[in-house]
Amino acid sequence: MTTGTDRFAPGDRVRTRSLDPAGHTRLPRYARGAVGVIVEPAGSHPLADDRARGRVGSAQTVYHVRFAAADLFGAGDHTVTVELWEDYLTPVEEDAP
Repeated sequence: MTTGTDRFAPGDRVRTRSLDPAGHTRLPRYARGAVGVIVEPAGSHPLADDRARGRVGSAQTVYHVRFAAADLFGAGDHTVTVELWEDYLTPVEEDAP
């Protein structure tokens, strides 16, 4: 359920960040830099990366994000849905007409 403080809404196109941090991250390598679509918010939780480093961190929205398998892996006619924290996502600006 959207709380009104969520940055993204279902149907929004987002791009995952292209980062390769030292240590733990919950952003899968195969999804880095990929464009997907927000399916729904999945609650608010502290960033798992911070918790793995012993930091408390503040809670942020986690989203179910759907990607075309072909975009992630170069083949496939199905989709892949990944739970991703808001910090991993940036909006995709639509092309102007």
